Amino acid sequence: MLNLPRSSYYYKRKGTQPDDQELIKRIEEIIEAFPGYGYRRVTHHLHRENIPINHKKVLRIMRERNLTRKKKHRFIRTTDSKHSCKIYPNLLNKCSVTALNQVWVADITYIRITAAFVYLAVILDLFSRKAIGYCISRNLDTSFCLSALTMAIKSRHPPKGVMHHSDRGVQYASHDYVAMLQSYQFVISMSRKGNPFDNATAESFMKTLKTEEVHLWEYRTLADVQKRLPYFIEQVYNQKRLHSSLDYRPPDEFEQMFLSNKQPQNPCLASFD
Repeated sequence: MLNLPRSSYYYKRKGTQPDDQELIKRIEEIIEAFPGYGYRRVTHHLHRENIPINHKKVLRIMRERNLTRKKKHRFIRTTDSKHSCKIYPNLLNKCSVTALNQVWVADITYIRITAAFVYLAVILDLFSRKAIGYCISRNLDTSFCLSALTMAIKSRHPPKGVMHHSDRGVQYASHDYVAMLQSYQFVISMSRKGNPFDNATAESFMKTLKTEEVHLWEYRTLADVQKRLPYFIEQVYNQKRLHSSLDYRPPDEFEQMFLSNKQPQNPCLASFD
């Protein structure tokens, strides 16, 4: 033997190792693709790539590389609840969501373009968080919300008794929108006045959309928005982005796993039929 102390045999040089450089590069690539990711989602993303790493190390790297900063943007109100249309009670807190097509949640947000705004209406399946219907428009009216609802209905063929939950804005409370919901036998639910937490999942989707897509692109025209947003919603959000509430899986993958094990049921129907 070389008569070296045991400590010398196990000694590792301090400082960043080559493998760490590759890890840092991969973390930066993940953050570039998903700017809204925190260290826990980054850690799970790495685990899905068979890269074993502790979340504490990921957090340290992200802090050192300044990858944890979040930008704040001005809030634009899109909900007009001062109207004479009927307001429906909040039924969402009375329903246990255990399968697909039990509860759909709807919301609207704005998107800035040169010297103007355009608007996005979206509908999510609450169980899988998947965006199942959406529409982009220059006008903040009922018709584009109806287009998002029509898209969702065509893609999901909902059974009787699906709950549709939204805020109490005039677009969702309007005669035409309510009539369409009733024609497909939806159960109508609306958030309480001034309480965004009643529609937290939809609000979370809009925050993700803004952070990971809208705020990264300088949209100039409606055509720019119409080109980029469908790609983000369908190819990135639904198919790739990990959700902590889905055991860190994308919505499409989560739905496929669920459907391979059992068929959806609708316990909400018995409560509100």
